[in-house]
Amino acid sequence: MYAHRAGGLDSSFEHPDTSSSSSTRAGGLDVFLALEQIGGRRSFARDEAIYAESDPSDCWYRVLSGTVRICKLLADGRRHIAEFCFAGDCFGLPTSGVRVASAEAVGDVTVTRYPQRAADRLIDENPLLVRRLYDRTLRELTHAHTRMLVLGRMTASERVASFLLEISERQDAPRVLDLAMSRSDVADYLGLTIETVCRVLSGFRRDRIIAIPTAHRIEFHHRDALEALCET
Repeated sequence: MYAHRAGGLDSSFEHPDTSSSSSTRAGGLDVFLALEQIGGRRSFARDEAIYAESDPSDCWYRVLSGTVRICKLLADGRRHIAEFCFAGDCFGLPTSGVRVASAEAVGDVTVTRYPQRAADRLIDENPLLVRRLYDRTLRELTHAHTRMLVLGRMTASERVASFLLEISERQDAPRVLDLAMSRSDVADYLGLTIETVCRVLSGFRRDRIIAIPTAHRIEFHHRDALEALCET
């Protein structure tokens, strides 16, 4: 469950090797550099909306710094967080004419915005970029399907352990994990209450599996214990 999720593009997309002219160039332009040429940067403050549900879906984004949450308000007023996006992750790829969820800055965030019409023209000219986006979409759908099935069978402790390991791997932070999100964010991502998330984290700390020096920092003392919990 906690294996690296597929929200971001693979490393060749995030850090292109511009030295290759045969495998990554089309029409004389490196596809990754070309993407940056059509994009515009913008910064958002904590909790600021990047786009709202039902907004026109006419662009997509890539996170340069910070953390973005993709969320949706349910009919009963509860909030469901579908995904967290970190530096290098893309989000908001248009699948219909309007947004089906909202994107918000968890803390201070900087993103690149790619207008869809300009991106479409670039995609038409670059088969490699088409393949990268297709692979990303497929991995993201697979992750979402697996997460839906697995979370439904996990205990609260298993969900929180899985979350810590997943975010740790995504941020390449095997020992110390800095969490931008609040306990409320974590609860809405895992389908738990804030009280349950806090209780589970306190239990992990009491058992010396983790330390919590600050509200947004987790130190792993016995990572193997979390891994074993997820495998039960």
